Amino acid sequence: MFQLEKVIFKNIINIDRMEISPHKTTCLIGESGAGKSTLLKLLNKMNIPDEGKVYYNETPLQEIDSVKLRREVVMISQTPLLFGDTVEDNLQKGLMFSEKPLASRDELMKTLEIVRLDKPLDGFAERLSGGERQRLSLGRVLLMKPPVYLLDEPTSALDEETEIEVMKSFIETAKGHGGTIIMVTHSTNIAEQYGEEIITISK
Repeated sequence: MFQLEKVIFKNIINIDRMEISPHKTTCLIGESGAGKSTLLKLLNKMNIPDEGKVYYNETPLQEIDSVKLRREVVMISQTPLLFGDTVEDNLQKGLMFSEKPLASRDELMKTLEIVRLDKPLDGFAERLSGGERQRLSLGRVLLMKPPVYLLDEPTSALDEETEIEVMKSFIETAKGHGGTIIMVTHSTNIAEQYGEEIITISK
């Protein structure tokens, strides 16, 4: 899926060689400031290495159109973005960006159930809490069904019990679509329960 060879980015990342397997959940763990988020952004060209190469399905990233890549390798940041006014607007926006058919009402409601977000579709997204916005973002990318999900601390605003519930449901659904999940997480529980591969990043 991904290979990194002799990758250096500023004074943050120095990787001799790394491989990330397809169709698995890979957790990136390590102390704050070690470069986990920086590494995640190297995988969809939000960061460009100063040296070395990153490959996606054996093709160097510099040979892949950035828009095309980011429709396949979809990222959620730790602080989720809101699009439009309502919950429905936000759920549909990823499909619009990726030029896919919009979801039906039933699909939208099912997605809200998966991410444990009990809010009406016509509710105002700006009124959601931080944890609710994170779950809304997870729902948005689930509807897109991309080959790769890049998740940067996707449940950091949730309590531990809710975090485990949401990630269990999310991972089962994403992998049911054949997805690969690469996730930065602060949660040892999440990494131990759902990380089929765990990569530790050290300063």
